[in-house]
Order: sequence, then structure tokens, then C-alpha cells
Amino acid sequence: MNYTDEVIARVKRENPDEPEFHQAVHEVLDSICAVVEANEKLYRREALLERLVTPERQIRFRVPWIDDHGQVHVNTGYRVQFNSAIGPYKGGLRLHPSVNSGIIKFLGFEQIFKNSLTGLPIGGGKGGADFDPKGKSDREVMLFCQSFMTELCKYISADTDVPAGDIGTGAREIGYLFGQYKRIRGVFEGVLTGKGLSYGGSPGRTEATGYGLLYITEEMLRCRGEHLEGRTVVVSGSGNVALYAIEKAHQLGAKVLTASDSDGWVYDPAGIDLTALKDIKEVKRARLREYPSYRSDAEYHEGRGVWSVKADIVLPCATQNELNLVDAKQLVSNRVIAVAEGANMPTTEEATHYLQQHGVSFLPGKAANAGGVATSALEMSQNSGRLSWSFERVDEKLKGIMSELFHSVDSAAQRYGHAGNYVIGANIAGFEKIAGAMLAQGII
Repeated sequence: MNYTDEVIARVKRENPDEPEFHQAVHEVLDSICAVVEANEKLYRREALLERLVTPERQIRFRVPWIDDHGQVHVNTGYRVQFNSAIGPYKGGLRLHPSVNSGIIKFLGFEQIFKNSLTGLPIGGGKGGADFDPKGKSDREVMLFCQSFMTELCKYISADTDVPAGDIGTGAREIGYLFGQYKRIRGVFEGVLTGKGLSYGGSPGRTEATGYGLLYITEEMLRCRGEHLEGRTVVVSGSGNVALYAIEKAHQLGAKVLTASDSDGWVYDPAGIDLTALKDIKEVKRARLREYPSYRSDAEYHEGRGVWSVKADIVLPCATQNELNLVDAKQLVSNRVIAVAEGANMPTTEEATHYLQQHGVSFLPGKAANAGGVATSALEMSQNSGRLSWSFERVDEKLKGIMSELFHSVDSAAQRYGHAGNYVIGANIAGFEKIAGAMLAQGII
């Protein structure tokens, strides 16, 4: 058994019942085998991989709150501070009933490499709670967020750990969290990103993950002598990432045919009406089944099925493992040319391999959706300098970061004999920087 296989086996043994974390570790370590083999003696002596897959700190706490009827509820909060070798821990807070320690560890582990790929000085972390903000009043969400931050504030600061939004954590939640942090700690600092523009937020942060996804997809296609303009696109999800991926795809001349939520999905042959979608999801906070009332030619379908729609490009922007092997076979049959992950690990390992084996260009989430955390780091820079940049300046920087990121990934894949394999390229490019920093800082 080689060194990477030994560490993968150890992770599974020491972290039972955490399949998402196992999947993330296996995908990364399997991809960096060539680098590890070239440095195996050093890495073994320094237990580099063992330290890499073990969080520096894991925090778990109870979150009691009171609903509008006076009933007390208790949720579980998490923060995994995974790796700070290249900068403060950075990663979002996910509020969703599916949240558990294994999912937070998988997301935090992925975040290490995603943050490294941006070229910015930010380490990897993640957090959240098994709280569902859907259907809750503003008051209930506020009370939950205040209780959550009352405990979390003990472990974070602008130079230690800077959380951000994620699934279930949007502008409303960030505002409540920031207000409680300021109230308890008595300081106004950039401890959270994704803040409102009136209190330290950055123009472009809301759009960043979706826009960045399209910028890197366009750069990948351009390097193949192709373009987004005139292409059809299938998008899953209808949250922040999906909304702004759809918006930027339209701006670049593509036609997006679908969107989805946890109940079902819509197909609009004329192209998704972004105004209608934003009204449903951001204003009404309603379900997608209302979409056909805005567009009579659109179809709404319950359950899964968004991947059955024929298109050139696929952008999974919802949640982990939403695109499986059966779906991948359907996409290949539909002659899809590219899949770029807007969500974190939305494609299963088997589906990823199948797509690659059949000539589909595949951009993993740690590269493709890094625009959000990159712009969060730009927000941190603005907060540190008490500055506010224009939307145009932030967007220009984002586009440059995503272009450089793609070429870093592409170059790493080529250097190790895997040209066009952006999964291997992303993992190697991210790992090399982190490994160098960890070795330089000693056994900590």
C-alpha cells in the first residue's frame, strides 16, 4: 500500500460514517499521487498528508433559540478550522437540515485547495448548523443567528477566521450575524464577508461565485477555440450561485434553459427569465413551481430530471453529489461538451470519471466556483484598509483571478502528464502551495 492509500484508509478508519469527507479526501489524494511519490520520503517523515487531512480545530456547540410561538428549539452549530498554512481560515456558514460534522469537514477540506488556487493568502475552514431558514420569519432567523454567533464569536476574528455565506446564509443572515458579533466583541471589523454595502461589504461579492464560474468556463472554452456565445446551458439550483451564473451566461450570449430547487425543476425553451426567477426566490422566497405563472411556455417538473434537458454546457450549482453516473451517461448521450461545478462537489466520483473518459471538459468546484471566496478575500482587503472599491474594479479583478486560476490548473495538469484533466491539475496546483507553506512552518 502506498503512502496516499495508507492515509485514505486511516481517514476512513478514524472518521466513520462521514462518506462526503472520505470522498473529498480520496479525490484529492488520488490526484496528487505523482507529487507525493516524488517527495515520499520527506512527506512521510514530516507526516505531511496526515496533518493535511486532520483539521487544526473542530468546534461543535448547541444553538438554542425561540420561535414566534414561544417554543424553544435546539440546533447544532459547527466550525471546522482546517488549515491556516497560507492565511486565516476562510469559508462559508451553511444553514441546512443536512449539515453534520462529516459534511462540514468535506467542505472545509475542499476549501483549503480552492483558497490556495485563488493565489490569495487565505486558509481553509467551514461551518454551519442543521437549522433550516426556509419558512422561518425574520425574527426567528435573527434569534437563531444571534444565538449561533454568541458561541461562534469566541473563535473568530478578522485575522483568525473569517466566515462567509453559503447555502441558507444570505444577506439577511450575514447582517444578523455581524450585528451580534459587533455587539458582543465591541469592535467593527471585517470578521464576515458577504456583508451589505452599507457596513463594509464589497460590490460584486453577491455576483462573484456565479460570475466567476462563467469567466473560468469561458476561458477554458476559449483555449479550446470555442466560446459561450450561442451555446445552450443547463443550470441546476436557484440560489445565489445559480442566479448569477444564469445572469452572466446570458450576458455572454448563451441561453440558459433550466433552474431547479429541492422540490423540482423548470425548463424554459425561450431561456430562463431571470427577473421572474429573482422575484420568486429572492423576493417571495417561494418555490419554483410558481415559475410557469410568469412564463406560460415553461414546464415545471417535480423531483429530479434537470440533466435530461439537451444542452451544450452543464453547470451544477445546487448541492453535493447531485449529478450521478446515470446522469453523466445522459449528458454524454446529449453530446455535452463541458461541465463546470458551481456547487461544492456536486458530481459523484464515478460520474466525473465517466465524463472525462468520454471527452467532456470537466472543471471541478474547487477551481470553478472559487470566484466567491476570491472576492471575499478582496472584501477582506478593503476592510483592512477601510476602503470601498467600485463594482467594475472588483469584477475586473475577479475576471483576472479566474483566468489565472484556469491557467495554473491547466499548467499543473500538463506538467504531470495529465493534459486536460483539470481535477488533477486543480488538486496539484492547490496542494503544492499548501505543502510548501506547511513544511516551511515546522511541525505545528
